[in-house]
Amino acid sequence: MNASFVIARAALALLLMIGFYLLALSIAFALLWVPYAEFVYAEHITPKLAIICILGGLTILWSVLPRWDTFRAPGPLLTREKHPRLFKALELVAGATRQTMPAEVYLVPDVNAWVMQRGGVMGLGGRRVMGLGLPLMRILSCSQFSAVLAHEFGHYHGGDTKIGPWIYKTRGAIGRTLNALGTRSWLQAPFRCYARMFLRVTHAVSRRQEFIADELAARTLGAKPLADGLCSVHRVAPAFDYYWRNECAPVLSAGFLPPLADGFDRFVRARHISASMDEQLEVQLSGGNSDPYDTHPPLRDRIAAIAHLPHGPAQGQELPAASLLDDVPALEKELLAKLAGTDEAGRLKQIVWDEVGACVYIPLWARLVGLNANRLKSVTPDSLGSVATNLKVFGKTLVDPANEPPDDDNAEALANAVVGAAMALLLIQRGGQVDIEPGHEVSVNFGAYSLKPFGLLPTLKNDRATSDTWIAQCAEVGIAGIELATAAPSSKDSAKGEPAQRQEG
Repeated sequence: MNASFVIARAALALLLMIGFYLLALSIAFALLWVPYAEFVYAEHITPKLAIICILGGLTILWSVLPRWDTFRAPGPLLTREKHPRLFKALELVAGATRQTMPAEVYLVPDVNAWVMQRGGVMGLGGRRVMGLGLPLMRILSCSQFSAVLAHEFGHYHGGDTKIGPWIYKTRGAIGRTLNALGTRSWLQAPFRCYARMFLRVTHAVSRRQEFIADELAARTLGAKPLADGLCSVHRVAPAFDYYWRNECAPVLSAGFLPPLADGFDRFVRARHISASMDEQLEVQLSGGNSDPYDTHPPLRDRIAAIAHLPHGPAQGQELPAASLLDDVPALEKELLAKLAGTDEAGRLKQIVWDEVGACVYIPLWARLVGLNANRLKSVTPDSLGSVATNLKVFGKTLVDPANEPPDDDNAEALANAVVGAAMALLLIQRGGQVDIEPGHEVSVNFGAYSLKPFGLLPTLKNDRATSDTWIAQCAEVGIAGIELATAAPSSKDSAKGEPAQRQEG
């Protein structure tokens, strides 16, 4: 990429920044001039008009005032001494792209990698900072990871991290101005128009920067590892938020720390999760148009843009990029300490995923069932078919973990949760073994059967023909006629624990 293109992008960013500040200052000073002119030339003041103009002008001036940008470490700092293999890989990519190494490299909790320039003045001077997602390093092979790193070094090569601060500062000032003025203010109109133009132009530049960084990475390390790496990121990244919210958060809230990276590996290998990710990836590869406000081009266009470049050397069986790190469990704890605070992370007890059921969910299910014990007295496993026919009505008679009745939208979900918890406890009390695997529906292994208690009511509701089969199965297992209320703990035990539950779906 030639220097003239970098200069052109820098000039554009500078002009857009100057344009916004000229607009803002012009409007602010015009507002402040109105009461002054009215006083000097008309020799009177309209109080309401003066107040509106003065407040509006000062609000704009305060909003556009540059803020001091303080950098907070996003995760544990990775050092050459503790992770020599990682830094060797970074140095090889930096050398291949003819870039200097970042001054700081951080581990972050995201399926992503990024670079930025910190310190200095508006991108000039300062130090290079890189963030590497631990989940990203679990899903990419070493060659794919190197290609993604080359893409990030491409942003350094293209000067993107120097231009970025100008754009981000201006974007922040526009956002503050719009928020401060409020949605009902007519003063928002010129700033909304400028914001739309600013975002369309700068995001178009950002998309072009992504193409350029992709090209550098493909020419340096090969188009195939980059394309494969991009596909892996787009395939897996949407699943990470769901994994964190539904699998990790309840366990962490209960005071336990499971192996998070290993759990994510299990989660993405679950059949229905994997199938869903494949479908989403196929959608991105087969269609989708670029939105003018997107910062990244569609995956389909990025893959097509590098398809003509050399594929790179063939790779055999490879280890995941996380193998470049040492002592991943310790890094996970450091990462949590950064996110939640050292004291909070220090109180977490380390467990393996096979212990999550006994340590976390069984107490939570007991709490939920205990709150609803009276309503469950007349409900038996073999009567669930009739319960399923009026699921919302049944759900409205229950209370949630906060001991509150549900609204109409959540009544069926609460019924599924309460009955599922009661069935799970009932089976466990009679010798069943609970199986809670990340990404899989909760199941209880009972003799020759593997029962999914939280899927019972939806199945019976949607397929009435299964009701007779279920009644026969209850008799065979030996749970027919047993009230679900018997699964509730004693009143003393039910008062223990925090009200929470795993979400199924």
